[in-house]
Amino acid sequence: MKLNCLSLLLLFLLSVNASAQSPHTIKGTVVDTLGNKKLLNTSVSVLRSKDSTLVRFTRAGENGSFSVSGLPRGKLFLLVTYPGYADYVEPFTLDSSKKDIDFGNIKLTLKARLLADVIIKGKAAAIRLKGDTTEFDAAAYTIQPNSKVEDLLKQLPGIQIDKDGNITAQGQKVSKVLVDGEEFFGDDPTLVTKNIRGDMVDKVQLFDKKSDQAAFTGVDDGKTSKTINLKLKDDKKDGYFGKLDAGGATDSYYQAQGMFNAFKGKKKFSAYGTVANTGKIGLGWQDNSKYGSSDNVEVGDGYIYINNDGSDDLSSFNGQYNNQGIPVARTGGTHYDAKWNSDKQAINANYKIGSLNVEGDNSTETQNNLPAGTIVSSSNEHFDNYMFRQKLDGTYTIKLDTNTTLKISADGMLKNSEAKSDFYTRGVRGNGILLNETERNVSNDVHNKVFNAKALWTKKLNKPRRTLSVDLRESVSQTESKGFLRSASEFYTPEAVLESDTLTDQYKTSLVKTSAFNANIAYTEPLAKYLALVINYGFGSNNSRADRRSFNASGNGQYNTLDSLFSNNYQFNQLSNQGGAIFNFKKAKTTLNFGTRIASVNFRQKDLNHNSVFKRDFVNWSPQLKYSYKISNQGEFGIDYDGTNVQPTIDQIQPVRVNNDPLNVILGNPDLKPSFRHSVQGHYYSYKVISGTSFSAFGHYSTASNPIVSNVTTDSAGKSTYQSFNLSGKRATSFGLYFSGGQKIKPIDVTVGMNANVSNNVSYNYVNNELNKIRSTVYSAQIYAYKFKEKKYDTYFTAGPTYTTNQSSLQKTINDNGWGGKGEGNVNVMLPGKFEIGTSGQYEYRAKTQSFDTNFHRFIWNASISRKFLKSDGLKLSLTANDLLNQNVGFNRSAYGNVITQSNYTTIKRYFMGSISWDFNKMGGTAKK
Repeated sequence: MKLNCLSLLLLFLLSVNASAQSPHTIKGTVVDTLGNKKLLNTSVSVLRSKDSTLVRFTRAGENGSFSVSGLPRGKLFLLVTYPGYADYVEPFTLDSSKKDIDFGNIKLTLKARLLADVIIKGKAAAIRLKGDTTEFDAAAYTIQPNSKVEDLLKQLPGIQIDKDGNITAQGQKVSKVLVDGEEFFGDDPTLVTKNIRGDMVDKVQLFDKKSDQAAFTGVDDGKTSKTINLKLKDDKKDGYFGKLDAGGATDSYYQAQGMFNAFKGKKKFSAYGTVANTGKIGLGWQDNSKYGSSDNVEVGDGYIYINNDGSDDLSSFNGQYNNQGIPVARTGGTHYDAKWNSDKQAINANYKIGSLNVEGDNSTETQNNLPAGTIVSSSNEHFDNYMFRQKLDGTYTIKLDTNTTLKISADGMLKNSEAKSDFYTRGVRGNGILLNETERNVSNDVHNKVFNAKALWTKKLNKPRRTLSVDLRESVSQTESKGFLRSASEFYTPEAVLESDTLTDQYKTSLVKTSAFNANIAYTEPLAKYLALVINYGFGSNNSRADRRSFNASGNGQYNTLDSLFSNNYQFNQLSNQGGAIFNFKKAKTTLNFGTRIASVNFRQKDLNHNSVFKRDFVNWSPQLKYSYKISNQGEFGIDYDGTNVQPTIDQIQPVRVNNDPLNVILGNPDLKPSFRHSVQGHYYSYKVISGTSFSAFGHYSTASNPIVSNVTTDSAGKSTYQSFNLSGKRATSFGLYFSGGQKIKPIDVTVGMNANVSNNVSYNYVNNELNKIRSTVYSAQIYAYKFKEKKYDTYFTAGPTYTTNQSSLQKTINDNGWGGKGEGNVNVMLPGKFEIGTSGQYEYRAKTQSFDTNFHRFIWNASISRKFLKSDGLKLSLTANDLLNQNVGFNRSAYGNVITQSNYTTIKRYFMGSISWDFNKMGGTAKK
């Protein structure tokens, strides 16, 4: 006891002496991490760095602040402790140049939260798990010169990227890739991952992004999307970088592309361009799906849809390339985004322009199994399609005050397409006797104009989770088309004697205009600590006009004789009033949403040529329930239910009469009633970043009462007529299960996994007025493995079988069940002397069936060799070989109900290409070439 008192007295005297000689002072404020609550009486200690000897001790005041003076020079560290919180330790140094230090707010974390917030550091990884966000420190991974974000992501645990650039993270598909929290070129992940330099990235954040509504209201609606955000390094936000790439190949193949990016603080500008006939379209997978999307106008779920893509009368090209034909693509675009006024104002704008020409041939064999026999048809088509599109979109956001935001967005599109197809179709009876022959020539020239505008006003009211939002939308579009239809058909008796023929030679025009306005008001009210209510009212108005005309050829070669049977002039008007109430319960790890939406819809169609009116009034009811439970920050279980009225389309009710295919005719049924679909979906996923283990499971089941089914009547000449009916007493059903699991084997640093899927559909149709029940099931499984070794190699492999069954109640003796399988893999190896070699292969197998007596095999083998030049490795020369074995054959086989189809089509085959690419950048004031 005496010794302890003596030691304390000696320490006190030394401290007083040091205080007299040392004027150094530190200060700060201790707060809670989550609520920024000031922590009273926190213990604050200053210790020597070399031996942890106590130098000074104090406690924080009522406002959490502290000040420690009289500290000596040298290396010290600060220790802050508070009951229930994790200790805070920070080293610091005091000398002649740094006499005083202000630590600012020192945030302490509850020990309980340390189970959720974990920092993992090691030789090859630096990962922070914070809430729902997994953050990777890019500096802990090897980033090759001029490599892209895609190459960085491949090294991160739990993230996979396939050959097309699609990203899967922790067993889920990534739908968004942001740059500093902002969209880059709209919503196109691959334009980010394939073009942004990997060495510009500071942190990679992976999280479940909440919906805009949930982020604003604070009421979790259970809607999330797996998102990656790239936080750029501060010194990489000023400067420019880009890439130029060009190559020529055998058989007249070529490709060239370029991209330029300029960053300056909170401003970004980018531009890109592509020209190629190798299948490189120049747009990412998601934007490519929008690139040629039709401009259908709709008011909401369960409403009557009005088609406006100009393809009712003649075949039209939607601007998509699905490996059928030889494409010539020329695309480009620019992007600009900026923030200013302390981030209170922001703008994001994109302009895209592109043309796509696709030419090729398609041969199709179709077997139509009828109750009384079989018809086998063969069709040969030559197509030459072209599309040109320009699109401009922009979004302006302004924070009017701390609680109010206004977001205005608009986009416009001009699209022209030209489609030309020549068909020859030949049908034979089951005994091989000729049934019919048809030659058709179709051409169509379509011009689309689309404009959309949206204003979203949001305001947080004077109580947490009490909000008000107003959403206004306007859409205007016009589609004008013109083209020619020439069709000649011959029909034969069972003795193969010509019985009759038909001839059509017409010029067709179409003008469709639509204008739609929608308004929605949403209000959220907290009813209790864990319960909130979201109510909304919406109004919709859709006015459309469709004027379609067909002209027969006259004797002088002019098309000036109106064919009233295939001409019409309709005016459509649709009004809707919708209301809804959704309750939200959220407590700890549980979220529950339940409620319903009800809409009253009035549809009116007027035939201006015959002065007749068709009216239809109906009510749509949409109940919903969503439940989710957060097992952990990287694990969740959830189940959703949705009920939806399925209204018939206008073509099913009262179709426009068309004669472009004399062998297939559609009739309307104005007595159709809506069906009601119940859908249940469930999901479970879990990811453990430390062990690299992931598992996910998804399932869905849906059933439709009073389903709308088709009645197909095929006469003795092979002519089919289609009409829709409601099927009472039967239910169409669909279910599917998907499982995925992965595990990293640390001793050999290889990630392996397995996917399995089963899907089943039960549907009905009438074939020559006899009810046909169709049951189809698909089983599939794949195993995969991948390994990455920095500066050495990377490899990926996946393969698995597929088994398909298809049963028709009218054709029980026909068995077209069959096996199939797919596999693919790639290997890239980096060699001394800046050389790199790579190879990849894709294999597909389809076993023969009762209807198709041949097996199908296809193995596409690609290879490449390249060498980098310059000190920065910015210049690269490459030699690539596509489809070395020349086995790429356009092929597709499908069976549904009583119809079995197999197609062969033109596609890109073997070629050898030489190319040169140059990466350049000048970031943070340092130029590299």
